[in-house]
Amino acid sequence: MPKIGTFDGAKFWQNAYAHNRGKLLKMVKVPDDQIIILVNKKYSELPPALRYDIETSGIQKKDLM
Repeated sequence: MPKIGTFDGAKFWQNAYAHNRGKLLKMVKVPDDQIIILVNKKYSELPPALRYDIETSGIQKKDLM
């Protein structure tokens, strides 16, 4: 059975600049008005449903850089 790949959102969030965080949030379909608020929060402060979407979205780090 293949392993389900997950995106390490916490590590990416810690090392990313705001524009990279915004790009990630756009990829998981967060509305623009919420992106402005969320990019400056810590990863642990994001809603659990959003963190789940980020980690299971299949996005690769190379897609964001």
